[in-house]
Amino acid sequence: MKKLLVSLAAVAALSTGAFATVNSQTGCGLGAMIIKDDSSAVMLALQATTNGTSMNQTFGITSGTLGCKKTKLVMNERASEFVASNMDILAKEIAVGHGESLDALDELLKVSDKVAFNAALQANYNKIYSSKSVKMADVLDNISTTAL
Repeated sequence: MKKLLVSLAAVAALSTGAFATVNSQTGCGLGAMIIKDDSSAVMLALQATTNGTSMNQTFGITSGTLGCKKTKLVMNERASEFVASNMDILAKEIAVGHGESLDALDELLKVSDKVAFNAALQANYNKIYSSKSVKMADVLDNISTTAL
């Protein structure tokens, strides 16, 4: 049984292109790769448990395997706190493409090409600030998915 599970894990890890769909409730990882049925709460729980006990989602996210999309930015706690505390000023500075708070965010995210990054943020302003009631977590997600 152990050999079967190890073999399945190896096949899933090596053939990520074949597993393009990811369950939006449990995310990417070995659980979603092995357990395709997501029609019931039990099956979703099995997917999540498999992901949690095999500790593979972190590997999948950082490597871009197991159906996970590799992000170009790593949001850290300091960046999250900064965005939460500076939502209004960041919105204004992203809209114009420059500013002290935007420069600070660049530093916190360890952006190498700040000019291009800030221009991408400005160009995607409406996607980043998708509504007047947008939440900090959504702004961070939108920055990570639209800016690069």
